Formats: sequence, structure tokens, C-alpha cells
Amino acid sequence: MNPFLFRLFRDNEVKVHELNYLFWECTTRCNFHCRHCGSDCGMAAREKDMPLEDFLSAVDTIPVKHRPKEFCVVLTGGEPLLRPDILTVGKELRKRGLLWGMVSNGWLYNDEMHLKLMDAGMGAVTVSLDGLEASHDWMRGIPGSYQRALGAINAFARDPRLNADVVTCVNKRNLSELPEIHKVLSATGLKQWRLFTIIPIGRAAHDPDMLLSNEEFVQLMEFIREKREQGGPMRVTFSCEGYLGRYEEKVRPVRHFCHAGVNIASVLIDGRICACPNIDRDRFSQGNIYQDSLWEVWQNRFQPFRDHSWARTGICAGCKQWKNCLGGGMHNWHGTSADVLQCHYGKTL
Repeated sequence: MNPFLFRLFRDNEVKVHELNYLFWECTTRCNFHCRHCGSDCGMAAREKDMPLEDFLSAVDTIPVKHRPKEFCVVLTGGEPLLRPDILTVGKELRKRGLLWGMVSNGWLYNDEMHLKLMDAGMGAVTVSLDGLEASHDWMRGIPGSYQRALGAINAFARDPRLNADVVTCVNKRNLSELPEIHKVLSATGLKQWRLFTIIPIGRAAHDPDMLLSNEEFVQLMEFIREKREQGGPMRVTFSCEGYLGRYEEKVRPVRHFCHAGVNIASVLIDGRICACPNIDRDRFSQGNIYQDSLWEVWQNRFQPFRDHSWARTGICAGCKQWKNCLGGGMHNWHGTSADVLQCHYGKTL
């Protein structure tokens, strides 16, 4: 799309700010110890699981007439499958006419669980595969996690009822493995593979193995560009994490647009209302479902997400690509720093 026309489209999306994607951090319990976790979850969760009725009460503040047909609730965590009521959660969402999906590490996801989740109305699922066996298990901190993830992918990849994808966090250890991972995933019948890089937060902040150099980042862009040009039944795409300059629309179907707070919101484990769960919750939370109406917060707050002028500081202040980038993805602004953590555009020059 022409950049000028795309900016007009983006501005209209911000003006309308239709909520169509709602994350629910339904647990902070997790059976993994991932090197790159931004939440630092664990089996001994910091907070108790949010009761289902509390979340449903928040969702019920959204008028039915303002819920688009594609409105979807995405269960995240932690590991959602650790909730004993996960199937009840899905069925209650479907009773309200809501689509729902889940982000899982795949450990508890097998053929039997797949059938149960589909019976509960699940329409979307995302599982991570972060390398070949040794690399994935190293990154996830659990021996055998690769085989469990691959088993989960095989359980759902060919199900035509699902909007399913696999995500890979690209780092120094698995960058060279991407061609072989492509072959492994293609063999499962998967239709979409999404790659992303790490923002230096959480456990990854001081882990040099997690962060790509500029040259490695360009190598990743070239890999994705090549696979997209080759085509095939499995779509390969880069995430929406930042503006990519010369690689815009070559590594993903649309130009960079951070939809956080524009079309995407989240209810966090303690009730806070934010956008994507990986965004700095202390800095950007907009309210709390235990004191505020989720719908009123969505309608009347979220200004930092809809007007990025505050982000025109540091390296962004004089950038000629500001109108296309707007400071990159909102998850790239963490802590008290007045500067963006990473500039993807600068890596591609």
C-alpha cells in the first residue's frame, strides 16, 4: 500500500479504535522457565488465578452492539492449560457469542486435549517452537519441551476449523536453524509461521545470546523475504514489533502499525487494563476492572497508545521516518527511559 494512504488508514483506525482483540492474562503459573520470559512466571505464581466470573463481568461491560463479529478473547499467561477450569472458560465465552483462542507452550497440549478444546469452542491457538531440539529445550529450560511442542503442533496444524500459527523467537542460537525449522513445520501441514525478535526486558535483558546483532537482524529479514517470495502452503511472516524501512511489506503482508490500545486491549492477572500483555504494565496500564468499567476505560483512556507524540524523544526526535514508525511497537518502551529500547529501522540501514 502507498505509505501516504496507509497513514490515512492508520489514522482512521486510531480515531475509530474498534476493540476486536482482548488478551486475558488468566494465570501467571507456568511449568517452564524460559530464558526470554518478560513476565518471569513460575509454578508458584505471584498472584492467584483471576476468577472466571471477574473476567466475564469485565467483558460484559462491552455493549453487544460494539462487539465486531471477529471479536476474540485470547487466553495467555503463564500457561493457560494449568487452569483446571480452562474448558469451562472456553464454553462460557462461547455462550456469550465470543470467539476465543489461546497461547500455549504446548507441554500439556496433545490429541486428547485438542479435541476437548475444540469441543469448548476454541478457534485459534499459538504455540512456540524456538529452535531445533537442543536449542528449543535450552531456551525453554525444560528437557523434552521440543518434542511436546512438536506433538502439540501436529495435533492442531491440519485442523481446518482453527486459525493456528507457530511463533519462533529468533536469537543467536537458532538463527542458523531457521531453514531446517521451516522444513519441520512445513511437514506438519502448518499454515502460518511467525517470527519475532526479543526486546531486552525480563530475563532476556542481560542475556547476550538472546539479542541479534544488526547484521544478524538483516540476515533474518533476508530469510523471511526469500521464503515469502518462494511462496508455498505455509506463510512465513515477521511480527508487528517495529518499522523496518526497506523491508516493509517484504517480510509481512502489511506495513508497520502497532495496534496496541487501538484495536487490542488486555486484562492482566491483577485486574489492570492495558494493551498487549508484554507492554510495561506499570507505565501504561489505564485502569483496573475492580474499580473501572472495561468499556469506559477503552473508550475514554488509552491516549498514550493513540497519540504517540510523547515518544518523539531520544533517537526518535529527529528521525525522518517518524511519520511511518511513530516510535515502533509500544512494547519497546519500558521502564523510566525516555528512549526506545531498540530501533529496527536503524538495523536495516
